[in-house]
Amino acid sequence: MATNPYEGMYDGVWGFLAERRITFSEFTHTDSQRYLVEHNVKPSPERKHRRRVDMSSFESHLHQITPDPSSRVGPTPVDVVGQIQLVQDQFATLAADAPTDANRDFLVSLIRILEQDTADVDSVKGVSQLYLDNLDRVSHKKLRSDPEGECMICAEKFLDDPHPLVVELPCHGKHIFDLECVGPWLLTKGTCPACRKDLTEKKKIEIPKDEEEEDEDDGLYG
Repeated sequence: MATNPYEGMYDGVWGFLAERRITFSEFTHTDSQRYLVEHNVKPSPERKHRRRVDMSSFESHLHQITPDPSSRVGPTPVDVVGQIQLVQDQFATLAADAPTDANRDFLVSLIRILEQDTADVDSVKGVSQLYLDNLDRVSHKKLRSDPEGECMICAEKFLDDPHPLVVELPCHGKHIFDLECVGPWLLTKGTCPACRKDLTEKKKIEIPKDEEEEDEDDGLYG
């Protein structure tokens, strides 16, 4: 069984698993319910609350580990693990209160991917805040074209929010998410949660063959 060299340093879901010597891959529905009971988390049976990732703790931690532009010193491995585990904690809490098995399975799959990243924590693999700020926003008009559309992470319908802030990722599937839900994942992992497209790759500019041939001709007769 894989172990985390930093276990015991952080509270929350990771500490819960470390005490029981189990990994996120072995995290079951029973475990998630026990976690909620032990930490006095009481989901509303009426589900009137919004199931969103809590950005406050994540943003606070990210601010602390973001290096000064003039400094060459980046975040330490412990800082990076802390960032990863904050996202894991949020997803695990959502998974424990998942409205469907499909949503829970999706969240657990993301947790497992993040767990693998704790074995290689030299740097944060995510996108920049500037990248996040410039993601295409999905208009309210487009959201109304699919009234049942929902975020794959929180499983809430976009239109249930009177002021939805939904972004479209530049991946092959053009997947859309609530910005609050997908933001921490993108800043930490840098891939589309749905199709795993690496969003940190720079776009390759392809030169049409006609232009290539013209350049070759110019070289011959120039």
